[in-house]
Amino acid sequence: MQRPARSAALLAALVVLLASAASCRGQLANNYYAGKCNASVETIIHDAVKARMVWDRRIVAGLLHMQFHDCFVAGCDASLLLDGPNTEKTAIQNGQLFGYDLIDEIKTELEQACPGVVSCADIIIAATRDAVGMAGGPSYQVQLGRRDGTVSQAWMAGALPSPSVDIPTAINMFAKKGFNSFDMAILMGAHTVGVTHCSVISDRLYNFNGTGLPDPAMDPTYVWILTTFACPKNPTFDNIVFLDDPSSILVVDKSYYQQIINRRGVLAVDQALGDHSSTAWMVNFLATTDFFPSMFSYALNKLAALDVKTGTNGEIRKNCRSTN
Repeated sequence: MQRPARSAALLAALVVLLASAASCRGQLANNYYAGKCNASVETIIHDAVKARMVWDRRIVAGLLHMQFHDCFVAGCDASLLLDGPNTEKTAIQNGQLFGYDLIDEIKTELEQACPGVVSCADIIIAATRDAVGMAGGPSYQVQLGRRDGTVSQAWMAGALPSPSVDIPTAINMFAKKGFNSFDMAILMGAHTVGVTHCSVISDRLYNFNGTGLPDPAMDPTYVWILTTFACPKNPTFDNIVFLDDPSSILVVDKSYYQQIINRRGVLAVDQALGDHSSTAWMVNFLATTDFFPSMFSYALNKLAALDVKTGTNGEIRKNCRSTN
């Protein structure tokens, strides 16, 4: 008897998602760099990402992580890339980010082809788009024309949800940025290629809420697998843990949601997404249909349009690690 209500809720969520994705892009444009560079900006970015994917397929996770952590904090302005004391890059929330070197490589090549034309903010968005497509995800068009920010402070990273945030708090944090709960659930699908470290989930495995026991929300067999192989007690190294099923850890697909249904969400927030009454139906829908690819591309574009700087705002950095 609940199916019509769920269908109505889904339709409403889809309408909001598609409308917001189409309307919030401001002065960004398709083919923005056409005629602005002697070489193809899109080709340079695509080829650099393709070359990296040959030997480092984890880069798709790095770029998705980077796009979210840049855009969600101060808008998509590449403030995350700035070096220096007490910048966003130094915040504990950004300690596991990687892929900065790829952005540097792309920026260097673009500066040689057309100095002072392509922003670091646009490089993040376009490179992420290309990596997602090369990792089995959707091929989608992005609008470009962002300019780079000049302010980056570590405290700003406090706007990011923590790996253990509860769902009502997460929904509120996303709402403050203009995203509804369905947007949030779809963006969390980036965890299909995501990674974390044992230190982040040790409490779920060994001492959940001070009980000295594993988190009862996690499948006991999966707890055994993680504690036996990936995250033994008193480890010598802080090992990497993939957030999806081992058979699909380098592929952008709906497997992440299927993991949650099987009670194998690695981060507390992952499992909570499937257990909370307001989002459980979303996980079930995304896990059992084929809508995730197209919806993921819409959500990423909505994220990529968040508080962008265009026109005369910001600057086009010569080096992504420092302001001009």
